[in-house]
Amino acid sequence: MGGNAILQPKQEATYANQLANVQRSCTVLARLVERGHRLVITHGNGPQVGNLLRQQEEAQAVVPPLPLDVCTAQSQGFIGFMIQQLLRNELASGGSGRSVVSLITRVEVSPDDPAFGNPSKPIGSFYTEEEAKRLMSEKGWQLKPDANRGWRRVVPSPRPQAIVEADVVRQLLELNQIVIACGGGGIPVVRQKDGIYAGIEAVIDKDFSSCRLAREIQADVLLILTDVEHVYADYGRPDQRPLASLTPSSAVEYMEEGHFSQGSMRPKVEAAASFAAQGGTAIICSLDQADLALAGLAGTRFVPETAEAPSDSR
Repeated sequence: MGGNAILQPKQEATYANQLANVQRSCTVLARLVERGHRLVITHGNGPQVGNLLRQQEEAQAVVPPLPLDVCTAQSQGFIGFMIQQLLRNELASGGSGRSVVSLITRVEVSPDDPAFGNPSKPIGSFYTEEEAKRLMSEKGWQLKPDANRGWRRVVPSPRPQAIVEADVVRQLLELNQIVIACGGGGIPVVRQKDGIYAGIEAVIDKDFSSCRLAREIQADVLLILTDVEHVYADYGRPDQRPLASLTPSSAVEYMEEGHFSQGSMRPKVEAAASFAAQGGTAIICSLDQADLALAGLAGTRFVPETAEAPSDSR
């Protein structure tokens, strides 16, 4: 689930607004469960973790601030709680006794990842260019334009190396649980020489972590739910066109041609293409068309090179 499933851009980040958005999302997820799908749910946390950081910046004279990895853990907890409670209620109202469990999940990254020297992951609220320059000057933040939607704070975003709790996710699935894992991309940790894990300040991209988790638990489908019905070539232009199906190689061609924004669609396409390259099926679609996309009637489907894609996909 993308960040828009929890908080819309420019929407006030009240708990009531986020709860209402999650309720709509859980209505869709419940339909998938009713159709017999076994779900592992991942979600973003960009707006939420950014707001937690801002709260700490404003209150640091009164309450000692917490590191970014701990803020990610906090966001996992409260977003996971919302999804867990509302999805369980939705299932119960339909007569299902299925349980939902939210798992605080750590994700191993490399301390030598070049991302630590080049912050690029957008988090928090959107600002005008004038507001962004003021914040950079006053607070020392790094901010960058985000997909023509405004300026946002950016933090390091290393690539996931392993999902520490992947074996626990598999065990919960075997017990017929619906699992919420890797919230906000997972809590970034590094493995020290003695084998002990330690947290590190960063935010991992949720799409890359979701792809990694899907591979480690041998999922059949990686379903990336967003706010557009397809992946589009020339998105935002009068001649934009939806892409029905892509292979890993054709996805790379589109990326090299610059069709997908780095702060928006590109990570999703990269993750989906990577999963397809490992032999799986990935789909990018709008949240409300998730069931149609799984049935092959909506969204953009990523298939292995050996699969036959529709002739109009390129």
